[in-house]
Amino acid sequence: MDTFSQRFGFIPRKDIMQIESMDDDLRNSLWNVLVLSFWKKLEGYSQIDYDEKESNNYHHVERDNVRFLVKNLWFSHFKKTFDELSGFWEFDYRFMKKKFFQYQWFEVYDFLEFIARSYTNHSTLESFIHLCNFVLEREFSGYRFVGSTITPITSETEIKIIEEALTSEDRFIPVSNHIKTAVICLSNKENPDYRNSIKESISAVESICCLISDDNKATLGKALKAIGKEQKVDLHPALGGAFSQLYGYTNDANGIRHALLDESNLDFEDAKFMLVSCSAFINYLKGKAIKAGIDFSKQ
Repeated sequence: MDTFSQRFGFIPRKDIMQIESMDDDLRNSLWNVLVLSFWKKLEGYSQIDYDEKESNNYHHVERDNVRFLVKNLWFSHFKKTFDELSGFWEFDYRFMKKKFFQYQWFEVYDFLEFIARSYTNHSTLESFIHLCNFVLEREFSGYRFVGSTITPITSETEIKIIEEALTSEDRFIPVSNHIKTAVICLSNKENPDYRNSIKESISAVESICCLISDDNKATLGKALKAIGKEQKVDLHPALGGAFSQLYGYTNDANGIRHALLDESNLDFEDAKFMLVSCSAFINYLKGKAIKAGIDFSKQ
């Protein structure tokens, strides 16, 4: 919501998405999320043994997790030697804060992603990602967390669609792995791979159709025909036909999977459309299959 000053023109509105930049408001807010989620748990410590294990008390375990996170950052993100990790929390905290505020905008997102992919407590991590997304939306960033990956998808509806398709249930792991790879290809900030993102999105649809048709070797076109012919799910012919045509697009001479084509004229909008559309279709098919009583666990 606009402030009084913004409504009456005393200070400018933030009406331009921060795509290849990060202003002070966004950077400061993201640091505050880190403080609230992690660093605050080591408040009051002067000297820290990063290898020490405390009791099984929840607060002690969380402090252990944060200590391990700092050590992991040192080893795998900062790539500093352990003898430079002072063990005095005030000094180590200052080092991390200085690095964070010196980073280029995309390096800040690298830092946040590293934490999201390495922190061990699920509930704390969930809260951290939620707070980051709140800040990213409030400060008009063009990025959001989807799972543990920061991606340039800004619509909350689109994020929910993709996250639903990312379910980690055992029976759908092959499907979610394709969607996860599609997100990673799309969200590579320095070298986005739109071609392979589209390929992985359509492969995810192909994967769930193979599960429903109980034919792991079928192509998407063949699996869709089998689903319609055998009436395994109540799939409207026009919808199945639309995805058959999309599959055909990705396989024609100018398409995504053509072996002789090194590059194609693809951009973010193409890859985003396929990711969101394929995720929505996957969610639709899951719901239809469950309603039809298909037991994937036997496949």
